[in-house]
Amino acid sequence: MMKRMWPMVVLTAMGLGYAAGAAAYDFLQPLPDKVPVPKDNPLTEAKIVLGKQLYFDRRLSVNGTVSCNSCHDVMAGGQDNRALSVGALGKSGRRNAPTVWNVAFQTVLYWDGRASSLEEMLHSHLLDDTVMAMPDANSVRHRLDMIPGYHKAFAKVFGGTDAATLDNIAKALASYIRTLVTPGSDFDHYILGNKSALSASAQRGLNDFREIGCMACHFGPNFAGPAPGPYLKMGDGFYELFPNFVGSKYDKEYDLTADIGRYEYSHDPGEKRMYRLPVLRNIAVTGPYFHNGSVPTLSEAVRVMARTQDKTTLTTEQTQDIVAFLESLTGHFPAQTMPKLPPTPHEVVWSWEQSKSQGQGIHAADDAAIKP
Repeated sequence: MMKRMWPMVVLTAMGLGYAAGAAAYDFLQPLPDKVPVPKDNPLTEAKIVLGKQLYFDRRLSVNGTVSCNSCHDVMAGGQDNRALSVGALGKSGRRNAPTVWNVAFQTVLYWDGRASSLEEMLHSHLLDDTVMAMPDANSVRHRLDMIPGYHKAFAKVFGGTDAATLDNIAKALASYIRTLVTPGSDFDHYILGNKSALSASAQRGLNDFREIGCMACHFGPNFAGPAPGPYLKMGDGFYELFPNFVGSKYDKEYDLTADIGRYEYSHDPGEKRMYRLPVLRNIAVTGPYFHNGSVPTLSEAVRVMARTQDKTTLTTEQTQDIVAFLESLTGHFPAQTMPKLPPTPHEVVWSWEQSKSQGQGIHAADDAAIKP
């Protein structure tokens, strides 16, 4: 019925952690103090500063119309509150854009888990025609090398005179994104011993969340399965079938079964309608919900999940209580300020504008700009 990619989760699905008498707190964890960092991309202050500049810079898109922040707004919940985000060329993505807050605790990226790291995901975002739509890696490098401030910054952070490679751009962006962590939620205070941090309604909601079976999948620091560590490594997916029970009114109402999920990437017949577990941290401020963004409110999302995943119809009070619990997962959002971006030289601006008016491609613009 349910397929998961982590052996220990099979034990969880059999009842450990949420069945009567079991210790729920084995699966409930505060947000860790430190994020996992790959050995080949250590965090440095200079790299984080560079990554933040790139994150807010629309010049990373083919026509200078969108930045990473356009679809993943870190001034808010880390996404754009649209069902489907729109990229540089006006094309919509196929699936809802998840929040970037706390994404460093995920072991795979995208709804289908096809990226095994932030760096890999950012690679594809820059070249995806529904996102930044740059034609190829060389175009991205040319674009940044023509901006003296970036040329100097990449040389300082990564070394060499040709350092603005796609790999290094992804590493810088990933470094900034790994700083986007929201600790200090009411739930965190509660699980660390302050039992008055949760309202009576939220505590009932936590109990319902456990007893109904939601915790079979939604556990761990991000409520999306284990963080990278001894049980789950980067690149190891944690997936669930959705809808689990097909045939409810919600299938048609919210078009839940049209997307075949991970199967489209893996071509494994056992992975049809399988998705990476969505993060529940800050879920109250990151709607709309599900892979297609079809459900507008959290209360409705809770009802849909109970019916499609556990074949349970919730009462109004149960729904309100579970929503109260989920609201307690909203953490403290560190203030984000707009970075100062390096200016584009006048001759480069002219070249880009000329190429657009003449219908030329990005390579033509870059080549014209760097001619003596």
